Amino acid sequence: MSAVQLVADDVSFGYPGRPVLDGFDLVVSEGDRIGLVGENGAGKTTLLRVLAGELAPRSGTVRRTGSLAMVAQELPVDDGATVGSVLDASLTGVRAAEQAWLRAAEDPDVGPQLLARAAEQVERLAAWDVDRRLDEGLTRFGAPRDRDVPLAQLSVGERYRVRLACRLAERADVLLLDEPTNHLDSAGVEHLTHELLTRSGALVIVTHDRWLLDALMTAICDLDPAMDGRPALYGATRYADYRFAKEQMLRRWAARFRAERVEAQRLAGRLDTSYENLSDEWRPPKGSDRNRRATHARTTVKAVDRLIERHTERAVAVPQPPPRLRFPDLPSLPSGWEGGPLLDLRAPKVAGRLDLPGVRVEIEPCSRLLVTGGNGAGKSTLLAALAGTVGLDRGVRSLGPGVRVGVLVQDTAAGPGELAALDPVAGEQVTVDDTSLTGFEAYGLLARRLLAAGRLDPAHLVPLAALGLLAEHDLDRPLAQLSVGQRRRFALACVLLPAPHVLLLDEPTNHLSVGLVDDLTQALLATSAAVVVATHDRRMRADLIGWPTLALADR
Repeated sequence: MSAVQLVADDVSFGYPGRPVLDGFDLVVSEGDRIGLVGENGAGKTTLLRVLAGELAPRSGTVRRTGSLAMVAQELPVDDGATVGSVLDASLTGVRAAEQAWLRAAEDPDVGPQLLARAAEQVERLAAWDVDRRLDEGLTRFGAPRDRDVPLAQLSVGERYRVRLACRLAERADVLLLDEPTNHLDSAGVEHLTHELLTRSGALVIVTHDRWLLDALMTAICDLDPAMDGRPALYGATRYADYRFAKEQMLRRWAARFRAERVEAQRLAGRLDTSYENLSDEWRPPKGSDRNRRATHARTTVKAVDRLIERHTERAVAVPQPPPRLRFPDLPSLPSGWEGGPLLDLRAPKVAGRLDLPGVRVEIEPCSRLLVTGGNGAGKSTLLAALAGTVGLDRGVRSLGPGVRVGVLVQDTAAGPGELAALDPVAGEQVTVDDTSLTGFEAYGLLARRLLAAGRLDPAHLVPLAALGLLAEHDLDRPLAQLSVGQRRRFALACVLLPAPHVLLLDEPTNHLSVGLVDDLTQALLATSAAVVVATHDRRMRADLIGWPTLALADR
C-alpha cells in the first residue's frame, strides 16, 4: 500500500469577514492526481496555499510526507532576480542530494544502510539527468533561456513558464499547480501532460482545462458546496462524467428544496389560521364551551409551532448554485449600417511581433474567426492590431462608423486594477486603476468615461448584476480583494459593458472556472455579435471546430 503524501484534516480558513474553507478533508496518496475545480472565488488558490504551508489554517491540520513544490498563478519578483538565479535555486535540493551521495560513497565510515538511502534519493530525483530535463522543459514550454535576463523584464507568462520548468525538473514528492495551462501553447500543454502522467508522487492541480482533466485526473474535487454544504470529491476521471454527476446532485438538491418550500408554506398557512382562531378565540357554535374552544386554538398553535421547528431543523440550506452566465443579446449592426465589414485589417506588420504580408482580415457582421498558433506567433499582437491599440509599421486598419468593439486581453487578471474597455476610434483603453473601488463603483466609473467619450449608447448599456458573472456581495467588495478568477470575470463584464458589435477575445478561458468556460463557449456560438477568439484551449478549439481559422506560423 502506497504511503500517504498529503492529508488535510478538518481544515478551516478564512479572511477577515469572509470564510473560505470550512471543515475541509482531503487525502492525496502516491499516484493520485487530484483536479481542483469550482467557481471563481470558491477558494481553490487559497486551498493550494494552505496545503503548501504558505497559509496557516484557522483550525484543523495539514500533514505532508516528503518534499513539496508549488507553482502559483501570481509569482512575486525579487529585486535582482534573473532567469539564472531562479534556475540555480530550483536545483539546490537535487544538487545537495547528489553531493550527499558522493560524500557517503567516499567515506569508508559510512554504513551500507546510509549509503543505500543516499543512493535511493539520487535515484528517485534522477539527479544525473536534471540538467537535460530542465533544458528540455524550458525549450518545450517556450521559456526564456538567457540566464542574465532579469525576471522583472519578463511577461507574466514567461516567468510562469520558467518556474514551471524548474518545478518539474525538481521531481518533488508532492506537486501543486495553479492553472498551469494558462501560459502554455499546444506544444507546451502536450509536454506538461506527458510529464505529469509519467511522474511519480502526488499531484494536486487547479485547472479550467477540460481536456487536461480528461487526460490526467484520478479524481475531481469540487470546492462548490454540495447538498450538505461541503465540497465533494468525485471519483470521475472524465470531465463529462463529473459534470453529469454534479448536475444530478444539483437537481436532487433543488427538488428537495422546492418540496421543503411547499411544506414550509403549508405549515405557515396552518400557523396563520391557528393564530387567527386564537385572536378571535374561534367563536364556537351557539351552546358550546367557549373556554374549551379557546384552549384548543392555543394548543393547535403550539403544535404547528413544533412542526415548523422540526421542519426547519431537518431542512437543507437554500441552494446556492454557482452564478450562471446570462450572456447579453448583443447587437450585430450599428444603426444606419450601409453594408461592408465592421472591421478590416490589411497586411499588418508590427516589427518583431507580427508580419502578415498579403493577408486581409475582414470581420463581417455576425462572423466568426479562430486564431491559432504557438507562443510568440503573434496572436495577441494580431488582436491588438484589430483593436487598434498597437501601432502598425505597415498595413491599414478600418473600423466602420458607429461600430463598438469589446476587447479581452490575455493578462487582464494578472494584477488587480488592469480593467479596461476599448475606445475603438481613438485606439486607446479607457481604464480603471483604483482597486479600492468596488465592482459596482468601477463599472459605473467605466460607463461614465465611455459615455463622456461618446463610445457608449445608453440604450444598449449592459447591467453588471444581470450578467451572472459575480454575486452581488462580491461586487460590493473592493476589486483588490477579488481572486484572480473573479477579476477575470469582472474584466469580461467590462468588455460586454458597451454592448459591442465585435468581440476580440484573447485566451478567454484563462482563470475562469470550468463551468463558466462551458457557458461562455455556448454563448459565443450563439451570439449575434461578430467574434474573434485566440486560444490554446484544446476543448474550446474542438467546440469551435466549424469556425474559419487563421493559423499563425511560429516566428
